Amino acid sequence: MMIEKRAYGILDVIRIPVKCSPSPAILISLLIISNGIMPAVQVVVTADFIDTAIYIARNHADISLIFPSLFAVVALIAYSWVSVSLRKFAEVRIELAIRDRFRTAIVEKRARMAYKHIENDKTWNLISRVSETPEVQIKTAFTDLISMVSGSIQIAGLLFLLIIQVWWAALLICAFSIPLFALAVKSGRANYQANREVSKYKRKYEYLSQVLTGRETVDERTLFGFGDKVNERWHEQYEAARKIEFRTAMKWFIKMKTGGIVTALISILVMLVLLNPVLTGAVTVGMFISLVNAIFGLVQAMSWELTYHVDQLAKHNEYLKDLTEFAALDETGEAVELPVFPLPAFESLEFRNVRFKYPGTDNYVLDGISFRIDAGKHYAFVGINGSGKTTITKLMTGLYDDFEGDILINGRSISTYSQREIKALFSVVYQDFARYYISMNDNIALGDVNKMQEEENPERVREAIMKAGLEETAAKLPLGLDTPLGKIKEGGQDVSGGEWQKIAMARAVFNPAPVRILDEPTASLDPVSESRMYKEFEKISRDKTTIFISHRLGSTKLAHEIFVLGNGRIIEKGDHQHLMNLDGVYAQMYESQRSWYE
Repeated sequence: MMIEKRAYGILDVIRIPVKCSPSPAILISLLIISNGIMPAVQVVVTADFIDTAIYIARNHADISLIFPSLFAVVALIAYSWVSVSLRKFAEVRIELAIRDRFRTAIVEKRARMAYKHIENDKTWNLISRVSETPEVQIKTAFTDLISMVSGSIQIAGLLFLLIIQVWWAALLICAFSIPLFALAVKSGRANYQANREVSKYKRKYEYLSQVLTGRETVDERTLFGFGDKVNERWHEQYEAARKIEFRTAMKWFIKMKTGGIVTALISILVMLVLLNPVLTGAVTVGMFISLVNAIFGLVQAMSWELTYHVDQLAKHNEYLKDLTEFAALDETGEAVELPVFPLPAFESLEFRNVRFKYPGTDNYVLDGISFRIDAGKHYAFVGINGSGKTTITKLMTGLYDDFEGDILINGRSISTYSQREIKALFSVVYQDFARYYISMNDNIALGDVNKMQEEENPERVREAIMKAGLEETAAKLPLGLDTPLGKIKEGGQDVSGGEWQKIAMARAVFNPAPVRILDEPTASLDPVSESRMYKEFEKISRDKTTIFISHRLGSTKLAHEIFVLGNGRIIEKGDHQHLMNLDGVYAQMYESQRSWYE
């Protein structure tokens, strides 16, 4: 199943569940629709039972006359019990199936999505709304739609019985109930619009909740005692979201239920009118009692249940609009495909007068930048935070393609390369590198997904562990390299931040890509440890092209050429000694940091 680029409408509420789980979807539909037929049947059966019982009592007739009516009543009660259990079972099955197929399709869509949408606050809120509980959204929308059909059948049956007895009462109830449906549609739209507004607060308070309760922050939370202050911030965001939802829900609840009360009062009037036909014998006692119950059921169905389902469907329709917008978001071709194999050759990478600004902004992060990188050499990009160093990494690895100027790989425009080829060319360790709560072996083997199942992998993993200096860490793991890292799985083992960094380095070493990039992955280390790690990485990457990106200069002496960035431009370049002789920006930066490394 895939998320298609098209407009999603109310029919998809049926199509998706049926496609994911046809049998439970059909079972739920039959059960809910049959529940709509039952009230009218129940009126007739109940009236017959009461009238038969009265007839037997008055005429001392044979008690066996009651058995058919009694059996029909018992059958209805038994069906109601069984249908409830069957429906719950089918709903669980269908939700699991939608989670398996539809949610997976949404995750795959997110994986294919153009990187610019991930860094955009507006689209990320949209992604969060669509992705939060899609299986619940679709399953609930499906049951609400079928329930509305069922409710319409129920209303039609009860109205038919009421029209036979008191035709004007049926018309009067309809006249007051129909406007409630229009209110219900507006209510559903308003509630989902409130949800759109709430989503920006929700992401904030959910993050703060993780800060307050998560294991990753427990040390600093205890040491610095910031729990109360963060709790205040959490409460502010939570209350802002709650008040928006409450005000919207209360406003429409009052409007709709006021109309429901009016309809209920009309129903009482109808019952009073029916008393005269009972006294004159035009309507039997059993039919009167059944009609009274039917009228209350009709009011409940039209003023409360059906309007509730209409309200919910209007809300679900807004979700489908979000899904349509989500489906239309740009994708990156081959984003979920494996890197090409065998690996492409790398000869050079060149930026020619490249200018770039992030979508939705006016300032150029890179403003006419040019440089060349040749195979087999070591390079460093340095500069203060915000000078554009990481942006260069994002452009050379193809995360953004809406730049001005030219980026050439082996003399060819980067736009002529597929994503699979670009993935195969670069191995990157970012500052916010990923921590995968899986085994150490798999953490490292992920670096070369094309060969994860090959027999020589264990030896390659051990080699990467040695090169990254992880021997001691691996030796203390209770289950060796198969020990899960983190505390999510049973028997999981915590490792230090420095050890996680080495695991990320090992993953990069395991990757056979010809170009290795370190984008400040050691920013949390002290300068001496950082300098030592860069030296170790340079030693194990001598057959590769390496690019070091940092605002600290512990790695620069290792580079054949250093590019100094400022205001989106390269303001100085050369090797360490040349830049020191220039006595410019680089020399000043290095002198200010010299004491860190000596």
